[in-house]
Amino acid sequence: MIQLQDEALLEDLLAAIHATFGHHTGYRATHSKGIVAHGTFTAAPEAARLSRAAHLQGQPVPVTVRFSNFSGVPQTPDGDMMASPRGLGIRFHAGEGAGTDIVAHSFDGFPVATPREFLAFLQGIAASVSPTAPDPAPLETFLASHPRARHYLETVKPPPRSYTTIHYFGINAFVLAAADGTLSTGRYRFEPLAPPETVPEHEVPTLAENYLADELEARLAQGPAAMRLIFQLAGNGDDTADGSQPWPYYGPQARHEQVLGELQIEALASDQVQASSQLALNPARLIDGVQLSDDPMVPLRNALYRLAASRRR
Repeated sequence: MIQLQDEALLEDLLAAIHATFGHHTGYRATHSKGIVAHGTFTAAPEAARLSRAAHLQGQPVPVTVRFSNFSGVPQTPDGDMMASPRGLGIRFHAGEGAGTDIVAHSFDGFPVATPREFLAFLQGIAASVSPTAPDPAPLETFLASHPRARHYLETVKPPPRSYTTIHYFGINAFVLAAADGTLSTGRYRFEPLAPPETVPEHEVPTLAENYLADELEARLAQGPAAMRLIFQLAGNGDDTADGSQPWPYYGPQARHEQVLGELQIEALASDQVQASSQLALNPARLIDGVQLSDDPMVPLRNALYRLAASRRR
């Protein structure tokens, strides 16, 4: 976990985020605009063979889900390029006060692999958008030696028709522990059951500012929206400590996968402000049967999320 000597790193990371988006009291530092829903997760029979975790034993488990846009500015329109990648965070309520979270986004990979690279990346972005003296040089210098970060920034991310019709990638590796002690390392992915669909470029200017929330409300009024939770197992040679390297999930290089279960998103939270403020999702919130891997970004995200939440008010 983050040590005392790393507290300055956390402060610098949060400062860079606020320099980019501003500090909006009461809102998350990133993914500030979102919508909360409730539903149920039911594990597939094979899931229990991979993990002894309570939510993977086959009984329906209540979940709280938050879909979100990337931007740290709450007023960012849903069709804006800064709204991507989209976020999907889930709290599995495993009973007796226990719970575990998965936090994923709609881009396959993270821009960097380490905490120090993350700081340099964010500070470069902050410098390039400074309202007083924008300076693109730090970001360009960083991107010149970090092609994955450049790929992350420059890849076109068209807005989705719905939060529920795109893939979401849990970019960090985790370890599932079975009842017999067998360990399996991999990454989560959420796969829509509805046909994947994005908005053509010529339609983007016509999108309403909150069209994704409106679409989700209308969709759920017709019945639950469903997604599969998949665990993509690490292959030989895969670097489980580097979330910037995607693992293929289709084609001849696709990694072996296991469907863990199906998520049914059933209804929006009645009080969105309260539901969002009470939901502090964190990828390091684990329960027995799920363990950290060697990915250094999960402990960092854990500490940074906590710091950001403490400053939100």
